[in-house]
Amino acid sequence: MTGRRDFLSLPAPENYVAGLGRGATGFTTRSDLGPAREGPSDDQIKEALAKRAAQLGFGDAAGKKEKEEDDDNDERYQDPDNEVGLFAGGVYDKEDDEADRIYRDIDEKMDKRRRARREAREKAEQEEYERKNPKIQQQFADLKRSLESVTEEEWAALPEVGDLTGKNRRSKQARQQRFYAVPDSVIAAAGSAGELGSTVMDDGAASTAGGSSTQDGTMTNFAKIGQARDKVLQVRLDQASQNGAATSGSATSVDPRGYLTSLAKTQLPESAAQVGDINRVRELLESVIKTNPNNGPGWIAAARLEELAGKIVAARNVIARGCEHCPKNEDVWLESIRLNESRNSKIIAAQAIQKNNRSVRLWVEAMKLEDDTRSKKRVIRHALDHIPESEALWKEAVNLEEDPSDAKLLLAKATELIPLSVDLWLALARLETPENAQKVLNKARKHCPTSYEIWIAAARLQEQLGQGEKVNVMKRAAQVLVKESAMPKREEWIGEAEKCEQEGAIITCGAIIRETLGYGLDEDDDRKDTWLDDARGSINRGMYETARAIYAYALRVFPTSKTIWLAAADLERNHGSREDLWQVLEKAVNAVPRSEVLWMMLAKEKWQAGEIDNARRVLARAFQQNPNNEDIWLAAVKLEAENGQIDQARGLLKTARQEAPTDRVWMKSAVFERQLDDLDAALDLVQQALNLFPASAKLWMMKGQIYEDLGKPLQAREAYSTGVKAVPKSVPLWLLYSRLEESLGQLPKARSVLDRARLAVPKSAELWCESVRIERRALNTKQAESLMERALRDVPKPDQGILWSEKIWHLTARPQRKPRALEAIKEVDNDPTLLVAVARIFWGERRLEKAQNWFEKALVRDSDLGDSWAWYYKFLLEHGTEEKREEVISKCIGVEPRHGEVWQSVAKNPKNAKKSVEEVLKLVAAELH
Repeated sequence: MTGRRDFLSLPAPENYVAGLGRGATGFTTRSDLGPAREGPSDDQIKEALAKRAAQLGFGDAAGKKEKEEDDDNDERYQDPDNEVGLFAGGVYDKEDDEADRIYRDIDEKMDKRRRARREAREKAEQEEYERKNPKIQQQFADLKRSLESVTEEEWAALPEVGDLTGKNRRSKQARQQRFYAVPDSVIAAAGSAGELGSTVMDDGAASTAGGSSTQDGTMTNFAKIGQARDKVLQVRLDQASQNGAATSGSATSVDPRGYLTSLAKTQLPESAAQVGDINRVRELLESVIKTNPNNGPGWIAAARLEELAGKIVAARNVIARGCEHCPKNEDVWLESIRLNESRNSKIIAAQAIQKNNRSVRLWVEAMKLEDDTRSKKRVIRHALDHIPESEALWKEAVNLEEDPSDAKLLLAKATELIPLSVDLWLALARLETPENAQKVLNKARKHCPTSYEIWIAAARLQEQLGQGEKVNVMKRAAQVLVKESAMPKREEWIGEAEKCEQEGAIITCGAIIRETLGYGLDEDDDRKDTWLDDARGSINRGMYETARAIYAYALRVFPTSKTIWLAAADLERNHGSREDLWQVLEKAVNAVPRSEVLWMMLAKEKWQAGEIDNARRVLARAFQQNPNNEDIWLAAVKLEAENGQIDQARGLLKTARQEAPTDRVWMKSAVFERQLDDLDAALDLVQQALNLFPASAKLWMMKGQIYEDLGKPLQAREAYSTGVKAVPKSVPLWLLYSRLEESLGQLPKARSVLDRARLAVPKSAELWCESVRIERRALNTKQAESLMERALRDVPKPDQGILWSEKIWHLTARPQRKPRALEAIKEVDNDPTLLVAVARIFWGERRLEKAQNWFEKALVRDSDLGDSWAWYYKFLLEHGTEEKREEVISKCIGVEPRHGEVWQSVAKNPKNAKKSVEEVLKLVAAELH
């Protein structure tokens, strides 16, 4: 062994200075420096350097210095707030303001033009940079994962981090040996721990010295624990549904506006004043008002503190002192008026007005202190004598007048004194006759050329006189406002149009939209999407006339846009009359004759109204514009079939197969024969169609289903087997194949089919769910749970709703369903199937209001899912009213859902071919369990 000594006892190296490494190098005394003397100044140093440079021949040093000084002087002209040279006497006039505004608009326009591309490019560059330069946390992710293999003994064997040198070791030992005095309260509690109390409580139980014996924790109330747990889970479920996928763990989102509002509305308990340290706050506020007695807010705060403490007299005295020290502060006077009684308040108000006779707020407050109208008028008139240019005082004076003629006189005087007040001009125009109102508004326009409110009032006046369609006031208004650079934004104009609609001025509403909706939007902007969003916003606010005007203007700009025509038709269908809808659709088919959707909508509306012949004429016109269109052919077939014209429908289908031979036409022909229970003809049509379209999955499915209806399972198996080979990506075809094998008792074969399906269509939630259900129906719960875990790992999270619903209801015990639902919502966000599952959980717990809210959330999320409608209707059958059930049925009919596992199986059953949406809804609700 080597005899190496401890480094602390080694001799110091040469030239070692203690503390030099950490900057502690000692200090310098006067004896080290000698007598103190003043060093050279900066000017002397610069002069010496320049002299030395001249001696060495560097003649450009001084010139360089002078150039730098010139540059420093030149920089001042670059500061727009320090123009002291050429532009020192310039005046910032209207032309400069217009130039600045134009350059600002150009900059905003250029920035908005390619903002989406620039943001996408920047995002891609950021992702590429993060990929090439990962964080330290990402670089060590694999090492962190490997820490799972470390045992507890290895963790315990790791040394403690710290400085274990001699000095630090001794200080740590000293800290460990430090003793503290035990408080007297601990000693007293320990001394009385074993005593028995001799007093009797109100409920008859004996009390102990340390507290109630029933609260020592030896008895556990499991019912209260369960209730608390349910409340916590309910709150977390609501938070997860509102916050979506962004909520993780116990995190919550806080609305800053609502949070501040809730704080303002929070009522403190009665004991809050005693809990706060009022005395200390009083001392602080006294210090504030003594230090600065002219600080009005300090006096107000001190008075309100006394009011909070219940000392109203002290509060009045404090605020009276504040009025003496701050006689020009109207807030202090107003606080004094508030704290005093009515009689004293009038005296204080008079004193305040003497000190501040130009304060509008004090005059208005003094007016409010009066009891009768005559006294209030007298106060206001005195106020107008002192402040004749106050708009607020004139408004108060007009509001006090009961006679309209007196109010007109006051307003006439007010507009003379305050010609720039738009509100006063409009109030005067409302009180005048229509002829005089026109004169008043003309005067108002001259005095306030930048006010759009006056132009709108003029337009409404013309509408009132019956000249709204003839005189286009808003067109002139837009021109003048643009010239005056006072044109409001598009959103403000839409708000004014909605206000006009609320007040019944429909023509003015349309004129506002027609003349202003296109302002500020160029052809490069997404004008169509912008206007569609504006119309949807108006519809959501219940302003349907404004939305009609927006659609009408958009159709003038984009007359061939099918999207806008469909939106306009949808508006009339939901919020208009049948005649208006027909009129819109007639215009649409004339503007876009190649759109078969619009033709079929018009024909359908005619047919639903009972006008069968008109519907046939519409379809005939559609054939002329769109020859050989399969949608129009099938619409004609449906029209004839629904009206009992079987032979004509069959003839149309035969012609359609010749004129428009598509797989859909052949499939509809087979479906038509199958609905008529002619299975042989349907099978023959399917065989012919498969020869032409072997890659059509629906034809293979129909072939297998027809064989099942005929009682030929072997032929059906062959059809499905051939179909999955021809169309391996069809999930419904694989499902029918596996269910056929399961119905035949071939469970291993069904499993094999689903395994092959998952290989052909990976990450399919429907296939994984069917695999789980097969095992569950076979009472193989363990295998079902194992498959479910694999499915949740394989299927993308947005598609896991059906899997979580299956897991919650069939693979989870009843007490664990709510926590599992919370976990599912965090993983999947707002999947309609999952939302329905959560609603059913609340339904089972008799939390009916919660269940109804979650059902409605599911319908809002995806209204095309028929199963959600059926579950909601089934819920309302037990716990809803008749009006609510009728409302749900009407909404379901309007939506016409087409998807849903149970909904499709019922709606596509040949026996239910001619049933309405309401009948299908009731059948599906009865089928659910």
